[in-house]
Amino acid sequence: MEALRSYLRESWEEFAHHTTWPTWLSLQRSAVVVIVASLVFALVVFVMDKGLSTILDFVYNLLA
Repeated sequence: MEALRSYLRESWEEFAHHTTWPTWLSLQRSAVVVIVASLVFALVVFVMDKGLSTILDFVYNLLA
């Protein structure tokens, strides 16, 4: 049990006093990058989905 207490105490010490946190500006910039990348990825998936759907509709209409 003492080993667990020691581990938790050391973990809290590391977390509270030895961790370097990013600045607010850095967090905002990272958030913008993530949002833009997510939108680009969603757009690529949307275009691929619409393209494949159009191609498959064309093929199905040829076979029907």
